[in-house]
Amino acid sequence: MAQTKSTDVKATVVDEQGSPLSGAAVFSSSGDKATSDANGQFQIPLLSDESVVIEKKGYESELVDMSDLAGTITLVKSPFLASEDDEIKMGVATKVRRDIVGAVSSINTRDRLTYDNTQWVRDYINGLTPGVRGSDNIRGIGSAIFVIDGVIGRDPDILNMEEVEQITVLKDANSVALYGSQGRNGVIVINTKRGQVNKKEINVNIRTGIKAPRALPNYLSSAAYMTLFNEARNNDGLDDLFDPAEILEFRSGSNAYKYPDVDLYSNEFVQPFINSTSIISEFSGGNEKNQYYVNVGWTSEDAWVDINDDINAGTNRFNVRGNIDFKINDWITSSLDGIAIISTTKSSRADLLSEGTTFKPNTYSPFIPVDLVDISDSTVAGQLQAARKFNGFLLGSTQQFGTDAPIALAVAGGYRNTVFRSTQFNNTINFDLNRITKGLTAKTYLSFDFYDSYNLSINNQYKTYAPGWEGDRVTNFGINNDDPLNPFADNSGIFGEDLKDQTENVSTNGFVSRFGIYGLVNYETSFAKDHALSTTLLGYYNSQKTNDVIQTDVDAHLGFQVAYNFKKKLFFDFSGTYVNSLKLAEGNRGGLSPTSGVAYILSEEPFLKDSKFFNYLKLKASGGIIKSDQGIDGYYLYDSNYSEGNNFTWADTNANRRQNISQGQNLNLGFEERIDLNIGFESYVMNSLWLEFNYFKTELDKQVDFLDAQYPSYYDTFRPYNNFNKNEYTGFEIGMNYNKTYNDFSMGIGANVLYSQTKALKRSELNEFDYQNRVGRELSSIFGLVDQGFYAESDFDTDGNLNAGQPVPNFGNVQPGDIKYQDQNGDNIIDNNDRIEIGQSSSPWSYGVNLNLKYKAFNLYILGTGQTGADGNKLSSTYNNYYSVNGDVKYSEVTLGRWTPETADTATFPRLSSQNNSNNFQTSSFWLFDTSYFTINRAQFTYEFNDNLTNKLGMEDLSLNLQGTNLLEIAKNKDIRQLRIGSSPLTRSFTLGVRASF
Repeated sequence: MAQTKSTDVKATVVDEQGSPLSGAAVFSSSGDKATSDANGQFQIPLLSDESVVIEKKGYESELVDMSDLAGTITLVKSPFLASEDDEIKMGVATKVRRDIVGAVSSINTRDRLTYDNTQWVRDYINGLTPGVRGSDNIRGIGSAIFVIDGVIGRDPDILNMEEVEQITVLKDANSVALYGSQGRNGVIVINTKRGQVNKKEINVNIRTGIKAPRALPNYLSSAAYMTLFNEARNNDGLDDLFDPAEILEFRSGSNAYKYPDVDLYSNEFVQPFINSTSIISEFSGGNEKNQYYVNVGWTSEDAWVDINDDINAGTNRFNVRGNIDFKINDWITSSLDGIAIISTTKSSRADLLSEGTTFKPNTYSPFIPVDLVDISDSTVAGQLQAARKFNGFLLGSTQQFGTDAPIALAVAGGYRNTVFRSTQFNNTINFDLNRITKGLTAKTYLSFDFYDSYNLSINNQYKTYAPGWEGDRVTNFGINNDDPLNPFADNSGIFGEDLKDQTENVSTNGFVSRFGIYGLVNYETSFAKDHALSTTLLGYYNSQKTNDVIQTDVDAHLGFQVAYNFKKKLFFDFSGTYVNSLKLAEGNRGGLSPTSGVAYILSEEPFLKDSKFFNYLKLKASGGIIKSDQGIDGYYLYDSNYSEGNNFTWADTNANRRQNISQGQNLNLGFEERIDLNIGFESYVMNSLWLEFNYFKTELDKQVDFLDAQYPSYYDTFRPYNNFNKNEYTGFEIGMNYNKTYNDFSMGIGANVLYSQTKALKRSELNEFDYQNRVGRELSSIFGLVDQGFYAESDFDTDGNLNAGQPVPNFGNVQPGDIKYQDQNGDNIIDNNDRIEIGQSSSPWSYGVNLNLKYKAFNLYILGTGQTGADGNKLSSTYNNYYSVNGDVKYSEVTLGRWTPETADTATFPRLSSQNNSNNFQTSSFWLFDTSYFTINRAQFTYEFNDNLTNKLGMEDLSLNLQGTNLLEIAKNKDIRQLRIGSSPLTRSFTLGVRASF
């Protein structure tokens, strides 16, 4: 029977030389804690069967039974970068930082979350990890695969940062080798928190704040739009559409319902700010045999558009994560992890942010005040009596829109509730096989994930009204007496019925299910005193099924790793995989991916061993080939592709169906290859500055594509896919962290820089002009026309024709004020042959800087990121028609800079046209803009309460923080960069947070 009364136990902690160690933390399994004093002594209450964990940074921790606590406990000092705090969990393997050969960067979050309390994983990656552009693009190669708790392909967006213990980025081929085909673009490993022996913790993080738009679209008012549209028609030789007298009425605003000026991005529809709140709690603990961790969270955020009084619009997210590690017997341990997430987003059935890009301000008034309706007519009085009213208004519309009026749909059409659910499960079993051979271990890993989304909706019907005006009164619904050119039939201005849906409708958005399993066998040994060897053999299988997709995605490979070190200063690594792909023909589905690496800790040599400048210096190099099918977009690309075509009739009237072919057969189609070289160093100098540098050169070879130059044009549909294209990525990355403490003041400065230059090395091209070839150019090159300003009136003769000698555009007739382009090939015609490289969409330079200042209980943290060297295109779909104001579309503020004879010298926009003007809206240098920027991603001010107060409150730690995100941006074109058209805006937020530990 266990003893219930505790006994105070005293002991002394010393180092290997017998010197006392102060500040060592002591944890009992019952939750008591103690700290060694200046003499290394501590006292802690223990039960007779308890053990304690003793820890100190830089030393190996010890688990000591109560019976062994008498006298002194010796802690062994860890080699630099080889302590438990330096463990890097690389998904399928764990190493200490000192032993790693490849290009690997890692962030431990436990100490950072107090002063950098953001909750999004991608925000933590951006700007803090060398070699990463944005949140997942490693070295410009492409989006990396995420590995979460050993499971390849999980989504990091469903995590909150409180769950995360460590984020590790694997960048070179040697580091990603064990991930096989899926590791082609690099790997980002995220490990979540787990319970620790004898450490009971309860943590609560509460955050609440507001978000405000950084920018919103600015469309013209009714009067301005009508005036400029008349101008556009006049430019096309057409008469005014809008009467100038009517425009004056719209401009005066004398009757906002008869002469509406509707802006769906105004505060009437879009909230000036929204509220967000999150509450996250953690519970963890355990003893030598069992450890547990639980994370429970709730996040709520308002919707930007919330005009339906019957809907509590916004998003609510609930998450539960739990894991348990347990000891089955002396040689088997296991763990179980379970995650459940449900997120609901409730909104009206109309997307007003999207509708706002096309809804013209003068179209109609969405609301008609009841008190403006003249009920002297009994018919109108009856209609008004039967009408459903919304805060004293009827829902407005026109004959053109009827019941499709977007604002009426938002107000009265019911709601849509989108539900996302995620369920994840994984199980690990670890085997200690020392009984068979010393140093032999094995591990199995099983995971299952299921994601699905569906919509719940109430689809109400409703009436809308097109008013007929006499003066400032609505006298009927259907006949507009003030507009005799547009008479409606009696009552034709009332649309729909007022009927509430009695049934909640369900529709699916699809599901994804994933099953994964892998097994590891590890063997570690040392020999002849100074030599150590470790080997790993991995078998991996992963399948993913998506609804409405017949083919299941399958990834499978065998992996191996052999690592050798001499005196813990010279390291060799040989790793690789034998991959398998169902995307290739039988007999050609396997491929070997070999990689190797070497590292040398130069600071261990006698000439640097006692250096006061270099505390640590490691040189490293790695290279290899990763064979992958990740760039092969689809299955059966190796086979002929036939489909049934149209019917044709023979002379004897018999009919047959054509057989079409879209690709030929190539059974030799093989893997794409990543060929990689990395050379770098890591260094710690003057006990305060950490530096890491990597030069990299990567080639993506044998990429799959059709070959244009191999076959004649008439053979086009018979062309097979081939392994041909080749890209090159070269550059370097630098990471730096400087930390210094002066009494009560400490300072940390971090920075990282990535330079990545890409190039197309090999393409099958048949361009007539060399300047249109992609070979030798940046992969993200933008090809287009070079603008020469606007055509002037002097460029045309009196008949409106271009003067002799002027290149003739092939994109339609032009007038003064249209964009003039440069003739590149001298044929005196402007056409697609005049497109050249005019910019690039990817930034070669990206960087991040962070500053952490702490004085006593106060802490200030600032993170900034930036990119330079890239261009954006205003004609891209991102901006909808905001900049490409062409024909009969809504007019934005950019049209105010249009060309007219009076503004010819200052115009920033071509002449307006009510027709489709294809000449002006070709991709060209006119529409490109510099996307370079530097932004303060976030800044946080934190106050940590002292121990006296927290002890009185029964807490371990308590802190308050105020955080701001996207506070400042320095950019030449920030007004363009920050704009989002037709979707939720980019935001600036301010959040107040409380963190407490018990």
